[in-house]
Amino acid sequence: MKKTNSNLVLLSMIFAVSLVVANMVTAKLFATGATVFGIPVVLPGAAVCYAITFLMTDVIGEIWGARKANQTVRFGFVVQILATILIILTQFLPAADPEMQTAYEMLLGQNWIFVIGSLAAYASSQSWDVYFFHKIRNAYIKKHGTTKGGKWLWNNGSTMTSQVLDTIIFIVISFGFGFGWLFDKAMWPTLGAMIIGQYIFKFLLALIDTPI
Repeated sequence: MKKTNSNLVLLSMIFAVSLVVANMVTAKLFATGATVFGIPVVLPGAAVCYAITFLMTDVIGEIWGARKANQTVRFGFVVQILATILIILTQFLPAADPEMQTAYEMLLGQNWIFVIGSLAAYASSQSWDVYFFHKIRNAYIKKHGTTKGGKWLWNNGSTMTSQVLDTIIFIVISFGFGFGWLFDKAMWPTLGAMIIGQYIFKFLLALIDTPI
């Protein structure tokens, strides 16, 4: 990819859209068909969308550097907050159709707890991703004098470690507190299976996006 302003804008827009959509669809849980210690693994709908955000910051960091990648992360905060405000404001507008209002609240009514979980996870994981990405990259270049043969190292190293933070923080806040699973011992195995399952899913996605 060429280092042009239009490409930077495109990647930033993909990042922002993926981030906002992740918070909107995360309430939908989907069955993976896999089990962890005999517990069926279900994942939030945001699993795919949010994984794309790490790919975008890695590409931006590789081509435009850490400063632009960190700037993208900071702007992501603003985008998430703005989207949440707009969703909440729309929810309280007078409804012409009560059934549509009910559907809206069912789909987006819990968006705020997902945003809190997302922002907390986002603040730690995205910052770590950018930091660790360039930490490994700079050390490799210093040792070998080139980036050749090492891109898989900092891409996977930064993404796979940052996803540990992201997965635990987001799921504990959004589903542990938001859905009350932390206060129901019967749901603890499901919570644990979701954390492990989502991390494995993100781990595999990180391997797939390495060529990109």
